[in-house]
Amino acid sequence: MVSAIFLVTALVSVCSVASYSVNDRFAEWIKIFDIKLENEAHRDHVFSNWLENDKYIQDVNSQNKTYVLDHNQFSGMNYDEFSSYLGYSNGLFSRRENIKNKIDEVKCLTQCVKDYDKTHKLQTISCVKECLDENKVESLATSINWVEKGAVTPVKNQGQCGSCWSFSTTGALEGAYYVAHGKLDSFSEQQLVSCDNRKNGGRDMGCNGGLMDNAFNWIEKNGGLCLEDDYPYTSGTTKSAGTCETSCPVVSDSDIKSYVDVKANSDDDMMAALNKQPVSIAIQADQKDFQLYKSGVFTGSCGTKLDHGVLVVGYGSEGGSDYYLVKNSWGTTWGDKGYIKLGRGSEFNNGAGQCGMLMQGSYPIV
Repeated sequence: MVSAIFLVTALVSVCSVASYSVNDRFAEWIKIFDIKLENEAHRDHVFSNWLENDKYIQDVNSQNKTYVLDHNQFSGMNYDEFSSYLGYSNGLFSRRENIKNKIDEVKCLTQCVKDYDKTHKLQTISCVKECLDENKVESLATSINWVEKGAVTPVKNQGQCGSCWSFSTTGALEGAYYVAHGKLDSFSEQQLVSCDNRKNGGRDMGCNGGLMDNAFNWIEKNGGLCLEDDYPYTSGTTKSAGTCETSCPVVSDSDIKSYVDVKANSDDDMMAALNKQPVSIAIQADQKDFQLYKSGVFTGSCGTKLDHGVLVVGYGSEGGSDYYLVKNSWGTTWGDKGYIKLGRGSEFNNGAGQCGMLMQGSYPIV
């Protein structure tokens, strides 16, 4: 009888310790990520999501995959709540194909002719070759990292606004501007979110999504972009696009002559583009493994229903796994200090790339 009582007491003690440990870790998570809880009901809802994700993290990490999951600012969210942080509107407008490519090729060549009197002959020839995509990279580097080259600004945070497309766009422009002028400037996402819409002659939809190619077109029409400091980002906290301001000065030489769509479903073409500059891409990011990614080469389940715009800034290999280095716009508390290494190779999604990253890549020419 005494033994039975001791056993029951011991079990109760173990359960109490385990329960306390979970609650303690939950409280620590709230503190670390500065999670705001509105009331007790909200706390219970967040805790339920967090607990489910906590179990999932432990399960995945026990399988010795090529990547690791961990808690972040999204751990207390369910699928619908997390999806609100995405914002690539794949269905907004169809992606240009061969006919559209030819139209933009002509536009690009026309701009070369217009600039002929202001440039040297060799610059004009280079412009024409770029328009015709004849600046082929004869030999690809084994690895490349535009962050290390100084062409990438610090990781930014889109906050509670589906404006990922604007961050991917500015990231690509920042890289192109650095390659062209040897200077790294941080361009304004807010200008795109507030001004690149139908009301102002654009085609994107602020916090409700957009496309990077549309944004490139708008920048071309606008003659460039303002600096982040002159038009700071606010939509992440206001959760709205706001009113378009036109008083900020556009950065000289930040105008886009044209942009190039990387050949779809081709690692060789994507790597060739990355040998020139960072590239805007679209991915599917609504899977739980992506939501809770921490480090390593992400080779987990990931489809091709594009819903998020990001910036690929290099490629390489780690532990026998090839990868693309991708800059996200969810702050430095997500992923590997704001970055993710997406698996690279033809085995992902029948050649469409991990998370569909090879389907819609593009970069601007400045």
